[in-house]
Amino acid sequence: MPPASDSGAASWSEYRDPEVAAKIAATLRERIMILDGGMGTMIQGYHLEEDGYRGDEFKDWHKLLKGNNDLLSLTQPSIVYDIHKAYLEAGADFAETNTFSGTRIAQADYGMEELVYRLNKVSAELAKKAADKVTADTGVQRYVVGALGPTNRTLSISPSVEDPGLRNVTWDELVEAYAEQARGLLDGGSDVLMVETIFDTANSKAALFALSQLFEEEYKPVPIFVSGTIVDRSGRTLSGQTSEAFVISVSQAEPMCLGLNCALGATEMRPFIEAIGKNTTSYVLCYPNAGLPNALGGYDETPEIMAEHLRVFAKDGLLNLVGGCCGTTPAHIKAIADAVRPFRPRKFPSVLHEGHMLLSGLEPMYVGPHTLFVNIGERCNVAGSRAFSKMIQRGDYEKALSVAKLQVEMGAQVLDINMDEGMLDGKAAMARFLNLIATEPEICKVPLCIDSSNFAVIEAGLKCSQGKCIVNSISLKEGEDDFLRKARTVKRYGAAVVVMAFDETGQATDVEHKVKICTRSYNLLVEKVGFNPCDIIFDPNILTIATGMEEHNEYAINFIEATKIIKKTLPGCRVSGGLSNLSFSFRGMERIREAMHSVFLYHAIKAGMDMGIVNAGNLPLYDDISEELLKLCEDLIWNKDPEATEKMLAYAQVHGKGAKKEQESEEWRSRSVEERLEHSLVKGIDKYAVEDTEEARSNSERYPRPLNVIEGPLMKGMSIVGDLFGAGKMFLPQVIKSARVMKKAVAHLIPFMEEEKASMKEQMMAEGTWDENAKYAGTIVLATVKGDVHDIGKNIVGVVLGCNNYRVIDLGVMTPCEKILKTAVEENADIIGLSGLITPSLDEMIFVAKEMERVGLKLPLLIGGATTSKTHTAVKIAPRYKEPVIHVLDASKSVVVCSALMDEDQKEDLTEDVAEEYEEIREEHYDSLKDRKYLSIEKARSRKLEVDWASYEAVRPSFTGTMVFDDYDLSRLVDYIDWKPFFDVWQLRGKYPNRGYPKIFKDETVGEEAKKVFNEAQAMLRKIQEEKLLTARGLLGFWPACSVGDDVQVFQEDSLPREGIPLATFYGLRQQAEKEPGVTDPYLCLSDCVAPREARVRDYCGLFAVSVFGAEEMCRKFKAEFDDYNVIMVKALADRLAEAFAEELHERVRREFWGYSPEEHLDTGDLHRVRYEGIRPAPGYPSQPDHTEKLTMWELADIQSATGIVLTESLAMDPAASVSGLFFAHPKAVYFAVGKIGKDQVEDYARRKKMDVSTVEKWLGPNLSYETD
Repeated sequence: MPPASDSGAASWSEYRDPEVAAKIAATLRERIMILDGGMGTMIQGYHLEEDGYRGDEFKDWHKLLKGNNDLLSLTQPSIVYDIHKAYLEAGADFAETNTFSGTRIAQADYGMEELVYRLNKVSAELAKKAADKVTADTGVQRYVVGALGPTNRTLSISPSVEDPGLRNVTWDELVEAYAEQARGLLDGGSDVLMVETIFDTANSKAALFALSQLFEEEYKPVPIFVSGTIVDRSGRTLSGQTSEAFVISVSQAEPMCLGLNCALGATEMRPFIEAIGKNTTSYVLCYPNAGLPNALGGYDETPEIMAEHLRVFAKDGLLNLVGGCCGTTPAHIKAIADAVRPFRPRKFPSVLHEGHMLLSGLEPMYVGPHTLFVNIGERCNVAGSRAFSKMIQRGDYEKALSVAKLQVEMGAQVLDINMDEGMLDGKAAMARFLNLIATEPEICKVPLCIDSSNFAVIEAGLKCSQGKCIVNSISLKEGEDDFLRKARTVKRYGAAVVVMAFDETGQATDVEHKVKICTRSYNLLVEKVGFNPCDIIFDPNILTIATGMEEHNEYAINFIEATKIIKKTLPGCRVSGGLSNLSFSFRGMERIREAMHSVFLYHAIKAGMDMGIVNAGNLPLYDDISEELLKLCEDLIWNKDPEATEKMLAYAQVHGKGAKKEQESEEWRSRSVEERLEHSLVKGIDKYAVEDTEEARSNSERYPRPLNVIEGPLMKGMSIVGDLFGAGKMFLPQVIKSARVMKKAVAHLIPFMEEEKASMKEQMMAEGTWDENAKYAGTIVLATVKGDVHDIGKNIVGVVLGCNNYRVIDLGVMTPCEKILKTAVEENADIIGLSGLITPSLDEMIFVAKEMERVGLKLPLLIGGATTSKTHTAVKIAPRYKEPVIHVLDASKSVVVCSALMDEDQKEDLTEDVAEEYEEIREEHYDSLKDRKYLSIEKARSRKLEVDWASYEAVRPSFTGTMVFDDYDLSRLVDYIDWKPFFDVWQLRGKYPNRGYPKIFKDETVGEEAKKVFNEAQAMLRKIQEEKLLTARGLLGFWPACSVGDDVQVFQEDSLPREGIPLATFYGLRQQAEKEPGVTDPYLCLSDCVAPREARVRDYCGLFAVSVFGAEEMCRKFKAEFDDYNVIMVKALADRLAEAFAEELHERVRREFWGYSPEEHLDTGDLHRVRYEGIRPAPGYPSQPDHTEKLTMWELADIQSATGIVLTESLAMDPAASVSGLFFAHPKAVYFAVGKIGKDQVEDYARRKKMDVSTVEKWLGPNLSYETD
């Protein structure tokens, strides 16, 4: 399937009807297409009884047929045809065939299995007939979608409570049934095939597998649509998958459209449709029910209500294809089509999980270039674990499941399953075990690694997994043909693959041979099979060292060196390996083996090893290995000492053959309590956690409050754990052990903190200071975001805040965005705090911030967790949300930040301080990107700001033309002065929380001097006003306007359409720097906020120029008196008055002269923070960095003659205390920075302005993304 974003017609050349496929794809890019509505809903309206279903042909059928809607294509074809025709005439582009139950599996209920092919063929012919008729009548092409429903059986769920491993259908049966149905649909003329209403992803994978086989062996392909069903607001399918995991599991089919239908109404479906859109490059389809079912099973949403819900979807850019499911009618489809028509279709993410391997169990897993080492649990392997093997051989699968569960609990992120044992039926054992795993959410949430040397066993496992698995393994051992056959099969199942470094000559042992095999395999997989490089995992063979054979001594080095080359030369691939082979020479000596594994991993991970089959929970910390043993391991692995093997054997004999880990010395118990707590946390020893915590708490002199123990030694220990984890010296299972110690210690302290809180309340009540309504300092909602299960850091923050009298509402882990937002509103929260440990959590935090902005929340957002950073927060999260977004380093900082945010005075200073710091971080980040990418100007324009101009009605200004202010009253301006830049002139900068005016006067360092300068400024201002030493003059103008591409044209006459020669054209520049992956923000230009000519709606544009005259004369007098201080004072005040003039005039424009915000009442602080509607960008500044645009302003409004403000040769304004700009009123108008632009835009801009490219480049030098000649 060509990618949805591919516009090349040649991409569809191998399709059954290339023209139809290409046209559907092209239309989906141009507009939101419409799917039809509920067939069942319409059939119910005919109130057919048993005879109506039977017809003449089946009047003597041996089973009841009422309810078999698919059969009506044979017995009541006119009804089915009329329904199709009604939907198409209502505006549907696609008619779905009446084949929801069209498999032999579903038709078995009616004994009609042998009619399946005919039933599907006739159903497709009926839909085709209706589509052709409406196409001929309207001239708009209509299409037929062959519908493949879910069947009434499931591969992932047992029909018996008593036997969770039982299934009433097999993969092979489903594949055969779907293939039979698809043949009928294709022969009947379906243009598209859609696997729909997927409640079990495994069923859909079988359907997609069947279609893939058909397209390879019998039919040329047609486009595929895939639609899942989220059964409730938990966001999961019936078989337990999240929407993100579902997308990963079916994406191997490369569907043209991917989305959701049924079960939910539009409002309930929205967060899941958004999740689909963020995770696919397919077009997004959405056809919800007409609301949730009522008590009688009906649906209450009228066409108007449902259409309004979906109009918002379209407006927010979520849709490519939309329709209706249960409860919808042609009236619904017509209303939906009308509602979404004005809006552009969803745009694709520019980059989607670039460089990531995507896997899934019930939940998604993203393995990227910066993902920490992935632990593949090794214990569910009959060849590697005697205990597990015995459980499987004696049929004790319940106990075997507990092994799998423990592996996940201990930190395995992927679970390796191997059933290769001579006495086992490997296929049956694999299927049985995986069917049981599917019933255990705590296990099957992680992806599976299906491990076998028998490919038939691998296939048996793949047929039982709804997620995207890893296949372990294939190789070139049996030659290229065998390799390619197996690789194509793996790809058809949608799995990633491990490739062993074997070829026809055997196992690779040296670096050159390993790299040669992996390179050859990579090229075959990518070029001949079409494998995604990110789904390729190489195992360059971890072989046994210290065998006594000299040729084996380099095996560890060879793996590490080969890994470096593979990662450098084969882009996208991953490297894995089975760790136990390395130390096989020392089997039975577990302490030595585990030390060798830890040392090897420490170096291999640095070389690029991404994952490995390990028992990570038993690995010692690299830094904890005794000096003697560490040296022996290093010498063995790096082959530094020819006697290393003998020395290790001698070491093993001294420490006892077969010895397990030595009892750790109790010497550390003699250290201080702080050191003991730190040791327990780092080592994950919970034995003494309560005892030592209590000892620390009892030292009231050192720790007056229980909270101090948390903020002191406990936090210090966890900080060390974080450092070790980040440095790769601890693995996730070890971190989890540390977290358990922390949890135990905190749990011991909580009763004492509760007692302290109760005591404080009692005391305050006695003193009469207790206020029941104000008993909390604030309400804070905390949550670990969706997709993440780590909460220890968040829990500590909650405890610390609770101890500081905050009401903490902890939503736990895996919290969906909608739950976070809903709780914040319902609980009247003051602050939201998000936490996460794994990398995908960062993307979810971005999404939560965007949703908070979309729904209009006004709460501060705190970001914390191990993978978060100030840079990520500043660059990727903060720009998505207008309210304060603050990265909080650890629990100890949370109280300070929350206290400041709850204090209105402190909040202002804190947020301004953070905003300035984050802006600097963003600038440094983007400046550091040497290889930053830029969109072509054509592509940037295609992703401009989308505005619903059809529903926009501009306010007409009170006049058009210009208005001059000859001697503006200075007293009107004083209250509008922004004093912060004034203090900056004098280099007086207070430190938080005393940064802004008037708090700067409290600053210990500059406060006194700032007060002195301010008082002298006030005296000078009074003198200026009383003696009229300065004069304010300005001009204001408005004109009818329209946008033409990136430019804004203004006209004399206010007539529609805007035609003729414009009075002037203001030329715009558009953002081109590629935005962060996953960010769908538009590429802005000032013209976006003016109605385009083709919209044929009225709109306007304004300009202004204001200045303060007389400062030069005052400065000359002070210079003559050698009074430099007052020279600076006058210039600073003149500048402040000019800016105040612009601010005050803009307020009058909004409320009076243009009058689009007549009810606005903002204080000066809000004005300076731009909390109003509309903007006044100035040429030469970020939104339009070209100073030459001032020439157009001065000519259009004759500014120099009217005001005396002159443009110098360099286009600076004289007097210097002058401000000018344009006025835009649209609610979506915002300030932005054009940033760097490409040569294609510069050349286009020069052409429009009729200027030489070199001249434009001179004026736009700082904005060029390229070097000029």
